[in-house]
Parts: sequence; structure tokens; C-alpha cells
Amino acid sequence: MTVHESVGSDADSETGSPGGRTEGRAADPHRGGGNSVDLLEMKSAKKVDLVFRSVTVAAGGVIVGLIALIGIVLVAQATPSLMANEINFLTSSEWNTSDPDSLRFGILDMLKVTVLSSLFALVLAVPVAIGIATYLVQYAPARLSRAFSAVIDLLAAVPSIIYGMWGLLVLGPWMVPFAEWLNRNLGWLFLFSDGNVSISGGGTIFTAGVVLAIMILPIITSMSRETIRQTPSLHQEAALALGATKWEKIRMTCFPYAKSGMVAGAMLALGRALGETVAVLIILRAAVDPSVLSLFDGGFTFASKIASASAEFNHPLPTGAYIAAGLVLFILTFVVNLIARSVSGGKVNG
Repeated sequence: MTVHESVGSDADSETGSPGGRTEGRAADPHRGGGNSVDLLEMKSAKKVDLVFRSVTVAAGGVIVGLIALIGIVLVAQATPSLMANEINFLTSSEWNTSDPDSLRFGILDMLKVTVLSSLFALVLAVPVAIGIATYLVQYAPARLSRAFSAVIDLLAAVPSIIYGMWGLLVLGPWMVPFAEWLNRNLGWLFLFSDGNVSISGGGTIFTAGVVLAIMILPIITSMSRETIRQTPSLHQEAALALGATKWEKIRMTCFPYAKSGMVAGAMLALGRALGETVAVLIILRAAVDPSVLSLFDGGFTFASKIASASAEFNHPLPTGAYIAAGLVLFILTFVVNLIARSVSGGKVNG
């Protein structure tokens, strides 16, 4: 065999002849098997995604199941007492559960005090919280913003009993002159009319509402701050380029973008105010007949009423009366969350 025939034969074995192509393909471990490796990797990734999705769905199902179980238990425990109740549960203000054979209990007064104190706290806290969040994001220097944010967040770590003692011993007496001035000058309005407890001492819904406003301030501030901070910079720069002032930029770009976050924060805070127990129990004075919607009245919220009688839960029927009150609070919390979902459009930006 000549040199040219040898070279040609080698070339045919690599490129020319069918036999050569077959041998070359079989000898190359990276050709022909790549597609199968990719398919195996895709199948493995799909399995991981399926497992992760199943775990997250199961976690969400556990939460839903726990809430459903709580509701079922509350209904089951409250039904015998509601059946034995001798007056209307929703429209009566009387509460007498001392005699299991003659139960007379209604939630009208507790509903008034709970809703009034919580809404008053929300009205006070929301504007202040949004103002603080706007200042921290848009106006304050970065170092000052971090320090103030930490201070605001620390308010959420203060125990409820501390807020209650501070409200009873410090804030309540300090606000008595202002409360009396409101009562004298705005007493024609039902919110500031005379209640069934004395304004002196500060054990009124007015004081409790101010304390609740301070307690829920970190929740609203935190969510408002984060959603305002996430407003796209291009939107803000476009507003400034069109000649908007800084306030107009905030009003036209930041607030609309952060609206759902602000609403969600306000509703979370309202839920906290509705269920607050220890601070309200310490501050509010018991009222004989808190029948007027006045901030200078006293009484019990759902949570404080249940806590005040927790040591007396020694019979199923009287205990069921308090559980029925807790069931109403449970439903009220759900209603608040549904309202939040509808107002915010079912989503929270950020």
C-alpha cells in the first residue's frame, strides 16, 4: 500500500466511509448521549418541582384545616349555651352567666366597645403611620431612616401589659384635661358626649384607643414603608421630568403603587386592635350600662371580657357563653380580612 492510499484510507475511516462514521460516532462519548442526559435532568427537575409544590400546598392546607377546626370547635362548644340562652344573643346588653339554669347573655355592648375602640385607634394610627413611612423613605437621610425605622419597629416588641400600665398610670391622667375640653366643647356630638364612667382617671375608650393606636403603629408603618420603597424609580423620575414637585411625585406615583400595602397593613393592625386583651383589660373601667357610642364610656371588649372571667370557667354552659363571644370575635376578624381583600384588589404590591 502506498502512502497516498494509507492517508486516504485513514480519512475514509474518519469522514468518508459509512463504516468510518459509525466507528467515530460510537467512539465519541459526548455525541449521541447528550439528549438522554438532558432528558434525565429535566425529569429530575420536574420531580423536585412537584415535591416542592406538594409540600407548599400541604402547608397551606394545614393552616386552612387548623382555622376550620378552630371554627368547628367554637361552634360545637357555644351551641349548647346559645340554645339555653333566655335572651337574644345579638341584640341584648345583659350578661348574667352565674346561674347555669338561667343563662342570660348578649354581646351588644361588647360589640360596641370593641368596634369603637379599634376604629378610633385605626383613625389615629393610619395617618401618622403613613406620614412616618413617607418621611423615612422619601425625605430622611439613609442613616437617620435606618435609626428611626429600628425605633418604630421596637414598639412592636413592648409587652401588652407594659402598654396597659403606662396607659392607666401615665397617659390616662395626663390626657384628662384634653378629654374634659373635648367633652365640654364637642359634647353635642355623640362621640364626645357623657358616658357612664367618669372622665377623671382616664379609664375610658378614649384612653384605650390612643394606647391601641400606639400599639398598632409599627404594623402600618412597616408595611407602608416597604411598599413605598418599592415604587419603581422610573415612575418617580418620569413624574419629576414632567415638572412635578416632590409632593406631587409622592402623591401621583408612590401612594397609588403602595395603596394595597397600606390597606393590608391597616387591616392587619385592625385585627390586632380587635383582639388586644391585656392592655384594654387594664385600662378600661367597667360600666354599668355602656349603651351610648361615646369615647368617654367604659365597658368590656370581647377579649377583655373573656380574660376577666377566665378563672370562672368551671361549668360547660357559662363557659360556652364566653366561647360564643369568642366565636363572634373570630367571625369579625374574618370579615375584616375579607374587606381588606376587596379594598386592596386581592393583592399586595411587593
